[in-house]
Parts: sequence; structure tokens; C-alpha cells
Amino acid sequence: MKNTILALVLTLSLTSCSELIKVLETANTINKITESEAVSGLKQALEFGVNNGTSFLGKTDGFLKNAAYKVLMPKEIQEAEQQIRSNPIANALAGPYLDKVVTAMNRGSENAMAEAKPIFVNAIKSMSIKDAIGIVTGGDGAATDYLKRVTSAQLKSKFTPVIKNSLDKVNINDPWTKVSNAYNMVLGKNVETDLNEYVTDKAMTALFSQVRKEEDNIRANPVARTTDILKKVFDYADQNKS
Repeated sequence: MKNTILALVLTLSLTSCSELIKVLETANTINKITESEAVSGLKQALEFGVNNGTSFLGKTDGFLKNAAYKVLMPKEIQEAEQQIRSNPIANALAGPYLDKVVTAMNRGSENAMAEAKPIFVNAIKSMSIKDAIGIVTGGDGAATDYLKRVTSAQLKSKFTPVIKNSLDKVNINDPWTKVSNAYNMVLGKNVETDLNEYVTDKAMTALFSQVRKEEDNIRANPVARTTDILKKVFDYADQNKS
């Protein structure tokens, strides 16, 4: 049983069932690292991914000047925004308020990243061997899926007030009301979006997307294995690929 678990954990970077089976078949003859080292390597890899991901998004302009993650106006407003931007008079009146709303949404998302790191780290440290096996057998993205499953509720509760505070700092009600009024004038409809809820969801989606990229990097890129335990565990796993 011990050797089977060891083999499962060591195959974090494997991407097919056939590769997993081949490593399991050799587990009884290869004992170069311990089960404890294997689990430790997996957890350290996840911690590195989380630290890199939250730091990348949490820096100034990590959202605002990042085309992949920039929080744009809610979808229902984007059509009206295009019409406002294309009309010199409407843009002169409402454009600055649109800019304030977009900046506030992205600053709030950036600030919220500091809340994510301790939540993720706690989830990783609490991971059982069973969790580790599930990550391995789950294939690409399984580690991110695990973090999403066990942290989403807590992340949302922490993100929401931080983002609300950021929006409040720029007195978001004033520009948002003016944007909403402009939307109503252009399209004749009321805005339905809860701005705080919208930004919180966007921030969480971006966070898990970036963590997934970091996870994929640890799996595939030997240069990303920057500690002895990471090198030992993942080099061993690479040696047992077919």
C-alpha cells in the first residue's frame, strides 16, 4: 500500500493513465524517495504555484493592465459603453466615470489577492494523502480544482469586503449611478448587475486561472523546480515516464 501511494503521488506530472500504470508496475522495485518526501514535494509545488499566482495578480496593475484578467464593465453595459465612447458629447460626460469604475474594479481585485494566499496555504497544509492521490489521478488542473473546491466559499467571504472597500474608496456610488443613468438613457433599461458581486466573481475566476497556469508550469518545466525536494520528487517522476 505504501509503495502504491508513493507511486501515485510521484506521478503528479504524468498526463495519461498508461503512464500512471507503468509507474505503478515499477513501484515495488524502485525506492529512491520516501512517501513523506513525495507528499512534501507535492505540497511545496502547490505552495509555490499559489505564491507566484497571488503575487502576480496582487501587484499594482496585476489586473488593470493585464489584458487576460482586466475586469471590464459588466456585459450588459458594454454595448452602451461602446455607444457612449463613440459619441464625443456622451463620452465627455460619462467617459471619466466609466474610467473610474473600471479602475476601482481592478484595484479591488488586486487588493483582494492578499487575502487568498493564507487561505490557499492552509488548504494545502491540510491536504491528506487521499487528497494528494485525487490530485494525481485527476489529471491536468486537478490541483487547481482541489483548491477551488475547498477554498471558494472562504475566498468569497474574504474577497467581498476588500473589493467593496476599494469601490467605496472612490465613492463608487456616484460614478456607477452616472454610468447606470447613461445606460438607461442609451438603451432604455435599468442596470441589473450587483457590482460588488460581479467584481468578486471576476477576481476569483482570474485567481484560479492563474493558479492553474502555475500548476501546469510546475508539472512540465524542470526549471520551475527551485528547491531540492522539488527537484528530487519531480526528477524522479520524470525518470519513470515512458
